[in-house]
Amino acid sequence: MITLSALGSFALIVGLLTLTPGLDTALILRTAALGHRSRAWGVVLGIQTGTLVWGVLSSLGVTALLTASHLAYTILRWVGAAYLVWMGGRMLIPALRRRIAGADSGADSGAAEPSDDADAADAGGFRAGWRRGLVTNLLNPKMGAFYVAVLPQFIPAGAPHVATGTLLAGVHIVLASLWSAVLIAFARALRTTLRKPSARRVLDRITGTVIAAFGVRLALGD
Repeated sequence: MITLSALGSFALIVGLLTLTPGLDTALILRTAALGHRSRAWGVVLGIQTGTLVWGVLSSLGVTALLTASHLAYTILRWVGAAYLVWMGGRMLIPALRRRIAGADSGADSGAAEPSDDADAADAGGFRAGWRRGLVTNLLNPKMGAFYVAVLPQFIPAGAPHVATGTLLAGVHIVLASLWSAVLIAFARALRTTLRKPSARRVLDRITGTVIAAFGVRLALGD
C-alpha cells in the first residue's frame, strides 16, 4: 500500500503543477469571467475527468504504449495542436475584428456587443463546458507523458496498480478542483469589469493567444 510520505510527495508535485499558470487556468478564468458559472464548473470537471482517464490508463500501462509509439504520439500531438489553435482562433479573431470595428467607429460605448463566433462557441451550460474541458485534456499528450513519467514512481511494488493509480489521480483532481474554485471566485469577483466590451476584447485576445500558443508549442514539441 502507498505510504503517507509518498502520497504527500506526489501531492506536492501535482500541487506545484496545478499552481503553474497554463492552458487550464486560461480556459477556466475566461469562462468564469464571462459570467458562465455553470459552464466554468463544467470545464473544471471535464478537465478533471480527463485527468482521471489519464491516471487510469497510465496505471494500466496504456499511456506507456502511447509514448513508446512515435506515430501514435505524433498523431495525438498534431490533433491536439490543431484543436488548440482552432479554439484559440475562435476567441482571438473575433476579438481583433471587434477592435478594428471599434477603431473605425471611433467609440467604445461599453454597451453589449452583437454576438459573434466566439460568443456562439460559448453557448451552452455545464455539459458544453464539460465537453470542452474533457476534449482539451484528452488531446494533450503531455498529460499522458507526465503520468507515465511520474505515476510509476509512487506505486509500490506489489500494490494494485489501477487502485493506487486512481487514488493518486484522485489527489491531483482534488487539488486542481480546489484551485479551480479559487480561480472561479476570483474571476466572478471581477466579472462586472471583465464583461465590458473593452475588457472583453483584451480578455479574449489574451486567452486566445495563450491557447493558440499552447497549440503551436505542442505542434513544435518533440
